[in-house]
Amino acid sequence: MQIHALGLEDFCEEEYSLIGIHTALEDYKLAYLLNKNLNTRLSKSPKDLEFESNQKKGSFSLYNFSSKKYDFEWFLIANSFKRENQTEPNELLLTTETKTYLIPEKKKVDFFIKISGEVGYEYVSETVNKIKSIEQIITCYSIDKNTLKSKDFLIF
Repeated sequence: MQIHALGLEDFCEEEYSLIGIHTALEDYKLAYLLNKNLNTRLSKSPKDLEFESNQKKGSFSLYNFSSKKYDFEWFLIANSFKRENQTEPNELLLTTETKTYLIPEKKKVDFFIKISGEVGYEYVSETVNKIKSIEQIITCYSIDKNTLKSKDFLIF
Protein backbone atom coordinates (compact mmCIF):
# COMPACT_ATOMS: atom_id res chain seq x y z
CA MET A 1 0.00 0.00 0.00
CA GLN A 2 1.34 3.41 -0.96
CA ILE A 3 1.32 6.17 1.65
CA HIS A 4 1.11 9.83 0.68
CA ALA A 5 2.27 12.36 3.24
CA LEU A 6 0.92 15.88 3.22
CA GLY A 7 3.12 18.75 4.30
CA LEU A 8 1.99 22.01 5.87
CA GLU A 9 2.62 23.84 2.59
CA ASP A 10 -0.11 21.71 0.95
CA PHE A 11 -2.70 23.44 3.12
CA CYS A 12 -1.30 26.98 3.27
CA GLU A 13 -0.85 27.72 -0.43
CA GLU A 14 -3.43 30.30 -1.40
CA GLU A 15 -4.07 30.97 -5.08
CA TYR A 16 -3.84 34.66 -5.90
CA SER A 17 -2.38 37.13 -8.39
CA LEU A 18 -0.42 40.18 -7.33
CA ILE A 19 -0.11 43.57 -9.04
CA GLY A 20 2.25 46.35 -7.94
CA ILE A 21 1.26 50.00 -8.36
CA HIS A 22 3.52 53.07 -8.25
CA THR A 23 1.62 56.32 -7.61
CA ALA A 24 1.67 59.43 -5.45
CA LEU A 25 -2.09 59.16 -4.79
CA GLU A 26 -3.66 58.66 -1.38
CA ASP A 27 -5.34 55.30 -0.85
CA TYR A 28 -8.93 56.59 -1.10
CA LYS A 29 -8.20 58.46 -4.35
CA LEU A 30 -6.59 55.37 -5.87
CA ALA A 31 -9.56 53.21 -4.82
CA TYR A 32 -11.94 55.72 -6.43
CA LEU A 33 -10.00 55.75 -9.72
CA LEU A 34 -9.74 51.95 -9.79
CA ASN A 35 -13.50 51.66 -9.19
CA LYS A 36 -14.17 54.15 -11.98
CA ASN A 37 -11.83 52.51 -14.54
CA LEU A 38 -12.12 48.81 -13.67
CA ASN A 39 -15.82 48.59 -12.76
CA THR A 40 -14.96 47.37 -9.28
CA ARG A 41 -16.46 48.42 -5.97
CA LEU A 42 -13.45 48.62 -3.70
CA SER A 43 -14.49 49.86 -0.27
CA LYS A 44 -12.52 50.60 2.88
CA SER A 45 -12.26 47.54 5.08
CA PRO A 46 -13.47 48.06 8.68
CA LYS A 47 -10.03 47.03 9.92
CA ASP A 48 -6.63 47.77 8.46
CA LEU A 49 -4.06 45.05 7.93
CA GLU A 50 -2.00 45.14 11.13
CA PHE A 51 1.11 43.27 12.12
CA GLU A 52 3.93 43.46 14.60
CA SER A 53 7.41 42.02 14.21
CA ASN A 54 10.85 42.84 15.60
CA GLN A 55 9.43 45.69 17.70
CA LYS A 56 7.99 47.29 14.54
CA LYS A 57 4.28 47.87 14.33
CA GLY A 58 2.46 48.52 11.10
CA SER A 59 -1.10 49.31 10.12
CA PHE A 60 -1.63 49.13 6.38
CA SER A 61 -4.65 50.58 4.62
CA LEU A 62 -6.91 47.88 3.17
CA TYR A 63 -9.76 48.05 0.65
CA ASN A 64 -11.67 45.04 -0.64
CA PHE A 65 -14.19 44.00 -3.28
CA SER A 66 -15.88 40.62 -3.77
CA SER A 67 -17.15 39.51 -7.16
CA LYS A 68 -19.73 36.75 -6.91
CA LYS A 69 -20.05 36.69 -10.71
CA TYR A 70 -16.39 35.73 -11.25
CA ASP A 71 -15.80 34.11 -7.83
CA PHE A 72 -12.76 36.11 -6.76
CA GLU A 73 -11.92 38.78 -4.24
CA TRP A 74 -9.85 41.96 -4.73
CA PHE A 75 -7.73 43.65 -2.09
CA LEU A 76 -5.99 47.03 -2.41
CA ILE A 77 -3.19 47.14 0.17
CA ALA A 78 -0.84 49.98 1.02
CA ASN A 79 2.80 48.89 1.11
CA SER A 80 4.02 51.46 3.61
CA PHE A 81 3.07 52.79 7.02
CA LYS A 82 4.48 56.04 8.43
CA ARG A 83 4.65 56.71 12.14
CA GLU A 84 5.89 59.90 13.73
CA ASN A 85 8.03 59.56 16.84
CA GLN A 86 8.32 62.57 19.11
CA THR A 87 11.06 63.01 21.65
CA GLU A 88 11.70 65.88 24.06
CA PRO A 89 15.36 65.95 25.03
CA ASN A 90 16.35 69.21 26.78
CA GLU A 91 12.96 70.79 26.05
CA LEU A 92 13.54 70.66 22.31
CA LEU A 93 10.77 68.91 20.44
CA LEU A 94 12.14 66.58 17.79
CA THR A 95 10.00 64.59 15.40
CA THR A 96 11.31 61.65 13.46
CA GLU A 97 9.42 59.52 11.01
CA THR A 98 9.61 55.73 10.90
CA LYS A 99 8.49 54.01 7.72
CA THR A 100 7.55 50.33 7.79
CA TYR A 101 6.94 48.25 4.67
CA LEU A 102 4.55 45.35 4.27
CA ILE A 103 6.81 43.80 1.62
CA PRO A 104 10.31 45.20 2.36
CA GLU A 105 11.89 43.83 -0.82
CA LYS A 106 9.44 45.94 -2.89
CA LYS A 107 9.97 49.32 -1.17
CA LYS A 108 9.30 51.30 -4.33
CA VAL A 109 5.81 49.80 -4.75
CA ASP A 110 3.19 52.08 -3.19
CA PHE A 111 0.19 49.71 -3.35
CA PHE A 112 -0.53 46.09 -4.11
CA ILE A 113 -3.65 44.63 -5.65
CA LYS A 114 -4.17 41.07 -4.56
CA ILE A 115 -6.76 39.14 -6.58
CA SER A 116 -7.68 35.96 -4.69
CA GLY A 117 -8.89 33.00 -6.67
CA GLU A 118 -7.81 31.35 -9.88
CA VAL A 119 -7.44 34.19 -12.32
CA GLY A 120 -6.03 33.71 -15.81
CA TYR A 121 -2.92 35.45 -17.11
CA GLU A 122 -4.95 37.30 -19.74
CA TYR A 123 -7.26 38.79 -17.10
CA VAL A 124 -4.32 40.02 -15.00
CA SER A 125 -2.57 41.43 -18.09
CA GLU A 126 -5.74 43.24 -19.17
CA THR A 127 -6.20 44.64 -15.65
CA VAL A 128 -2.59 45.89 -15.58
CA ASN A 129 -3.10 47.66 -18.92
CA LYS A 130 -6.30 49.33 -17.69
CA ILE A 131 -4.54 50.52 -14.52
CA LYS A 132 -1.61 51.87 -16.58
CA SER A 133 -4.07 53.95 -18.60
CA ILE A 134 -5.03 55.94 -15.48
CA GLU A 135 -3.25 59.28 -15.74
CA GLN A 136 -2.18 59.49 -12.07
CA ILE A 137 -0.53 56.03 -12.09
CA ILE A 138 3.22 56.14 -12.66
CA THR A 139 3.50 52.45 -13.52
CA CYS A 140 1.88 49.12 -12.78
CA TYR A 141 2.96 45.51 -13.31
CA SER A 142 2.28 41.93 -12.34
CA ILE A 143 4.48 40.49 -9.58
CA ASP A 144 5.45 36.83 -9.30
CA LYS A 145 4.50 35.99 -5.70
CA ASN A 146 7.02 33.13 -5.61
CA THR A 147 9.93 35.60 -5.81
CA LEU A 148 8.86 37.40 -2.62
CA LYS A 149 10.49 36.57 0.70
CA SER A 150 7.73 38.31 2.66
CA LYS A 151 4.76 36.80 0.81
CA ASP A 152 3.39 35.43 4.09
CA PHE A 153 2.25 38.96 4.97
CA LEU A 154 -0.18 38.77 2.06
CA ILE A 155 -2.05 35.80 3.54
CA PHE A 156 -5.03 37.09 5.47
